[in-house]
Amino acid sequence: MDIKSLIFSFMFFVFTALLGQESSKPLETVKKVDLNRYVGLWYEIAKIPNRFQKDCQSNTTAEYSLRDDGRINVKNSCSRSDGKRNVTEGVARIVENSNNSKLEVSFFSILGIRPVWGDYWIIGLDDNYQYAVIGDPDRKYGWILSRTQELSKKNLEEAFQILRAKGYDTKRFEFTKQK
Repeated sequence: MDIKSLIFSFMFFVFTALLGQESSKPLETVKKVDLNRYVGLWYEIAKIPNRFQKDCQSNTTAEYSLRDDGRINVKNSCSRSDGKRNVTEGVARIVENSNNSKLEVSFFSILGIRPVWGDYWIIGLDDNYQYAVIGDPDRKYGWILSRTQELSKKNLEEAFQILRAKGYDTKRFEFTKQK
């Protein structure tokens, strides 16, 4: 191997390592979430496609409400291709010492026991709680949520900037039809 090939190989290795470095950084969440302001109805604007939403064709929403035990009721719904509504209910719990910015959500229960929990981290949040950016530490899942069925161009670009800054590949996101 000549010196040019060796240098090229080394530079290629460094470049690819740097490309992968952003998404290997720990995922940062927002500093604090006021749950009283966060609960309520959210419209899904965009998401990384996933297996548990494969039947959702449009009109996807998430509705959160506080429970007396400190947890949060979660009600996700969407329209399927046959026009019927698909509704899934679950529970979220707050990760300790996260200032409410890290949640774990479960949609599966056996005899009242929830053996499976998924990460739901709030990585971006509008000051007025009009849009939120949700992710997980592996960056496998991601959502942009809004209080309205449409997000302004400015707020949508802000949400995508947050995703890029947090190491997400925004090309993986698809927009959700809201009617």
